[in-house]
Amino acid sequence: MIGIAGFTITHESWINLVQVRTDPWPINLYRITKPSGISYALEFRDEQVLNAVLLDTLAFANLEQLKYLGQGLSALKKGTNGDIANYKDYSIKRTDIKKQATWYLLRFDFGLTNFQQPEADKLIETINTQ
Repeated sequence: MIGIAGFTITHESWINLVQVRTDPWPINLYRITKPSGISYALEFRDEQVLNAVLLDTLAFANLEQLKYLGQGLSALKKGTNGDIANYKDYSIKRTDIKKQATWYLLRFDFGLTNFQQPEADKLIETINTQ
């Protein structure tokens, strides 16, 4: 129903499913509930921008799209250094560093962030419980 002013008010709810990492380089996974349905978003601070705080949001249209992220992370966990999971809008690369936990590099548009295996495990677990 369109109001007298020619617009409608819709309610959108963002629920933080997991805080993967805190400041100064936060990563959060959200469930977004709208009248049109449920979607998901991975929000992270762009690590290429050091002199300001720039948050990027990688959107997932539905649970199926989010599950692809979880499947990619699970496959990379079993993989080796240099393996890449390529998606339409983003990619994740496994970058092993000697004597450290496995690292992952997430590229989205012009932004990027990296995270370690324990943080990837948080994402995988959260995605699998949706």
